[in-house]
Amino acid sequence: MPSGHHNGGRTRRRPVLHRLRALAAVAALGATSLLPVATASASAAPAEASTPAARVDNPYAGAGVYVNPEWAANAAAEPGGSAVAGQPTAVWLDRIAAINGTAGHLGLRGHLDNAVRQAAGKPFVVQLVVYDLPGRDCAALASNGELGPTEIGRYRTEFIDPIAAVLADPAYAGLRIVTTVEIDSLPNLVTNAGGTATATPQCDTMKANGNYVNGVGYALAKLGAVPNVYNYVDAGHHGWLGWDSNLGPAVDVLHQAATAAGSTTANVHGFIVNTANYSALKEPYYTIDDSVNGTSVRQSAWVDWNRYVDELSYAQAFRQKAVSAGFDPAVGMLIDTSRNGWGGAARPTGPGARTSVDSYVDGGRTDRRFQTGNWCNQSGAGLGERPRTAPEPGIDAYVWVKPPGESDGASQYIPNDEGKGFDRMCDPTYTGNARNNFHLSGALPGAPLAGAWFSAQFQELLKNAYPPVTGGGTGDTTPPSTPAGLRATATTAATVSLAWTASTDNVGVTGYDVYRNGTAVGSTTGAGGTTYTDGGLTASTAYRYTVVARDAAGNASTASAALTVTTAAGSGGGSSGCTATYRVGSDWGSGFNADVTVTNTGTAAATHWKVTWTWGGTQQVSNLWNGVLAQSGPSVTVTNAPYNGALAAGASTAFGFGAGYSGGNTAPTLSCTTS
Repeated sequence: MPSGHHNGGRTRRRPVLHRLRALAAVAALGATSLLPVATASASAAPAEASTPAARVDNPYAGAGVYVNPEWAANAAAEPGGSAVAGQPTAVWLDRIAAINGTAGHLGLRGHLDNAVRQAAGKPFVVQLVVYDLPGRDCAALASNGELGPTEIGRYRTEFIDPIAAVLADPAYAGLRIVTTVEIDSLPNLVTNAGGTATATPQCDTMKANGNYVNGVGYALAKLGAVPNVYNYVDAGHHGWLGWDSNLGPAVDVLHQAATAAGSTTANVHGFIVNTANYSALKEPYYTIDDSVNGTSVRQSAWVDWNRYVDELSYAQAFRQKAVSAGFDPAVGMLIDTSRNGWGGAARPTGPGARTSVDSYVDGGRTDRRFQTGNWCNQSGAGLGERPRTAPEPGIDAYVWVKPPGESDGASQYIPNDEGKGFDRMCDPTYTGNARNNFHLSGALPGAPLAGAWFSAQFQELLKNAYPPVTGGGTGDTTPPSTPAGLRATATTAATVSLAWTASTDNVGVTGYDVYRNGTAVGSTTGAGGTTYTDGGLTASTAYRYTVVARDAAGNASTASAALTVTTAAGSGGGSSGCTATYRVGSDWGSGFNADVTVTNTGTAAATHWKVTWTWGGTQQVSNLWNGVLAQSGPSVTVTNAPYNGALAAGASTAFGFGAGYSGGNTAPTLSCTTS
């Protein structure tokens, strides 16, 4: 099913001077590659009723994910495309006709029946994009929809109600159905309506009549009533909403929609950022806290006073902002990494020259667009991180919501019956508008209508993939060797420390995923990441562990031989105590981000915890989240925040921090106490 792409990159430029604030983040989670699944063709026979799926915190955890056979066939038909054709992508419901299917494309039931067969009785996610609001995509033309600005009644009765009825069919009760709800709509009300410099008449209309807010609220309420549906609401991207003047109002509008038309915030399982967009996941060679000759990178033309330089930092900050605004503290984030790899020969290999702040940022940034407001069929873009579960704190998964190779919009006007117009931002000769600060559009030539297969774009994405697809598009499909020698190196009542022998691979191992009793619980990074400590366990309990290696081409090894480990007996008598496990998430040579997991290893509940350490080098914590920091020289003390001090026996929480250093960055030895 083709996906009618949204505008995704519109930006309201609001350079406002503000004090730098700490990067927000959340409690640490493990990471695992999403399990590859063989595709299956559609059948006219409906699926049989399946066992209802238990509600879970992260729907992707321990689950396979649906591979759309239509997209997989398109990808596999491209030279080198077979290397990625097995990746899961979302199914787009972008018009009423898509529910029952159109010529050559499955309907919703066809995809769900396929998903039941692919699941084969195991936990399984199917990803849907719900995208047909009245007056859709009010600030662009390429993916305008079929419903006029006032047709909220048709949206409810002809679009949302039929979708909800299909999803509620008992045949699909065993699936975990993840919905991406109405991309672009609510962010447009913040930046492109209400008298702003980038306002459009259509967006002004949609803000005035309330049909975006009420339409999203109705969709959340109706879909959220289905027990196995997990709603994730679109939250733009950092190059759109990362300014102080945009982020707070955006969260407020999302909260307004989540409590409109009979909905409550309980219907929002999470948020998704960078949907169908190109913003880099992580900028490795500069951070928002860097400066050049005393000038902050925020003053560079590229950053332009934004608070964020990449999607990961934006997503983590957005999550904290949403929780503060009244959303569930357990709310999760998804990041669309389908087209934000920015690899290939032009990818920088280090920071830019420090002759000026602009040369430093422009020379080191991996995102090579002319401007962050550019969103249509971008030249030089590449496939990003392959879909995987819980890769970073607060992130439920990296996902491919926009199927790579499906056009964002036509390079010139093409008559059609789908309501899709011609947007000059898809024309490579266009010199821009206020929403991209009058830069060239950066679009590829020769593009078809939004959602149609665009072979040249797919080849561009394959060539510039990061992590790379080996062989310049020929594809590497050889998995790493199976990890061997899995063993326990230490156990306590609440932790098991594991080690194993490194795997070999022709393109390089990028890390390992650890499974406990068949469910992914964490990961390590790099070929040498062959140790892992699993925490939050129950005393005197047997746990079964396996390990899977993954490589730079996105392949996963077979699981290691299983190892069963029994934790030590508890000390009894309501004892207290805790452990603190330290992990560096990223290190760029002059600074790093780290996470610390605190586990109550006693047999009594704790109300407070404290972690202390002394740096062995020049490290200094610059900002910290989910805890209270006190530091004096190399000595650091972190105590619990008001909301995460209470820990049941065996329970865990986490805090994180950013720090700078010069010279070495040896991990400290942590001490932990509870009371």
